[in-house]
Amino acid sequence: MSSSRVRVYIACSLDGFIAGPDGDLSWLPGADPDEADSPPASEAGGLGFEAFMDDVGALLMGRATYDAVRGFGVPWPYGDRPVLVASSRGLDEDPPATVRRVEGPIDALIADAVEAAGGRDVYLDGGAMIRQALEAGAVDELTVTFAPIALGQGVSLFGGLHARVPLSIVSQCRFAGGMAQLRLVPDRG
Repeated sequence: MSSSRVRVYIACSLDGFIAGPDGDLSWLPGADPDEADSPPASEAGGLGFEAFMDDVGALLMGRATYDAVRGFGVPWPYGDRPVLVASSRGLDEDPPATVRRVEGPIDALIADAVEAAGGRDVYLDGGAMIRQALEAGAVDELTVTFAPIALGQGVSLFGGLHARVPLSIVSQCRFAGGMAQLRLVPDRG
């Protein structure tokens, strides 16, 4: 049995969107609460991105998320960790060496990611991927950092779930600039 956990780390608007229309992320003041205008996440009681990534052995993300990260115009941020991109179409030309395209049902995708993680945690990213995994009961923890903005429309984090997913708040903290972070676990009662 694997000790890998499937974890989510994501920023969200107050009205539940992880991206604006057409994938717009310009509303984000900074996705990492470790940014200079905030106290370090560990001091504020939160979980910063670097600390989160210390436990991650592999990533599983949707195609739109992969395309967004590639479009940032920065060096590949995930280092040598395996990144599985769920997509029914081929990837862009010359993807990073650690990236591979996968497809299939969510349980199979997660099993592939757990294997690739080598006993470490799986970072699950992308709205559709997160919703599918939540419905399948495959998410162990969510860290959601809320930005103080309402977008009104865009890519929903939880919109489109076909069933209720009860969650318990494990911790909460507030950062400079009005950002608030919740760490949640699904109630599997």
